[in-house]
Amino acid sequence: MALSQEFYFHDPDERPWVVNAGCRDSDADTFFPGPDGDAELAVRICMGCPVRQECLDWAIEIRIAYGVWGGTTERERRRFLRKTA
Repeated sequence: MALSQEFYFHDPDERPWVVNAGCRDSDADTFFPGPDGDAELAVRICMGCPVRQECLDWAIEIRIAYGVWGGTTERERRRFLRKTA
């Protein structure tokens, strides 16, 4: 399933930036590699994304626990949240 089918089902008033997301045509499995999976490809896609910061801010704001968002892994976001708590 392409990420666009799962990720972009949203209220455009809530996250208007998703229409410009670099991952919109990517396979969702790339961004949800599992505990022992490799997130390198997902992070590389995110680094070239024009809305990477918006995505990261949103993931941190609603505390998304799984997957790569805004170029960060689950572990990186947990670490960031602990530092800012």
